Amino acid sequence: MNSRIPACLFAALIGIGAASGGPANAAEPTPTAPPPSIFEGTLRDKDPIPEISTTELQAALADKNVLVLDARPFAEYGVSHIPGARSVPGKPGLPPAQYTADASEILRTVPDRSRPLVLYCNGPFCGRSKRFGAELQKAGYKNVRRYQLGIPTWRALGGVTEVEKDALVSLLKADATAVLVDAREGDTARAQLPNARAIPLRDASKAKDDGRLPMTDHNTRIFVVGDAGAQARAVAEAIVRDAFHNVSFFGGRVADLPELSRVDRVAR
Repeated sequence: MNSRIPACLFAALIGIGAASGGPANAAEPTPTAPPPSIFEGTLRDKDPIPEISTTELQAALADKNVLVLDARPFAEYGVSHIPGARSVPGKPGLPPAQYTADASEILRTVPDRSRPLVLYCNGPFCGRSKRFGAELQKAGYKNVRRYQLGIPTWRALGGVTEVEKDALVSLLKADATAVLVDAREGDTARAQLPNARAIPLRDASKAKDDGRLPMTDHNTRIFVVGDAGAQARAVAEAIVRDAFHNVSFFGGRVADLPELSRVDRVAR
């Protein structure tokens, strides 16, 4: 018996395939869903304390019922923290590598165990949020979550940070590469802070082209001060939108910083 397919039958099969756009049993391609926004991402790490995304953290910061807690030592909090976050003292007697914020401080100040708490620290490899979260759960808090992406991702996704007064003054003395920005309007800003670069909000988009912002290193530490924290923050956020990655603002007033006129720095 001839095992070959007759020419007429082969031609008919080819015609059927062509009419259907391919083999009769070929599956139609399945549409793939677009990947989630980077703002919706988490690490999906294994820990009893659930994670939240950057979008969820932004919503938590806008919700007065949610308490956002910085799980790092105050010295780190002072250098830069997410605006609106609260610092928590550390448990005594622990080595730096095992630093854990003290849950007893939250017990003392937040008696409502159902209040939503969000913790963050220094990013994906930092264990402070996990340890602090475990302590809070043991203390009976029922609604504890982690922003495990932490300060590094917050900055990378365009978030500004806030600096405390003592840290600002000491860092300006110690870091000759840091840039101090005076966000106040008018000519008095440059006269009162001779080592600062006057960048009011209306000039933020021009400062990249006229030398006021450090275009050769977008990771340069930039501090913004103003007549009020809101003014400084607005300029800091405008600078971040020009792709600078390490921008902090002072939440008080320039009038609260007489030390800045006496900081011994090389004007650049």
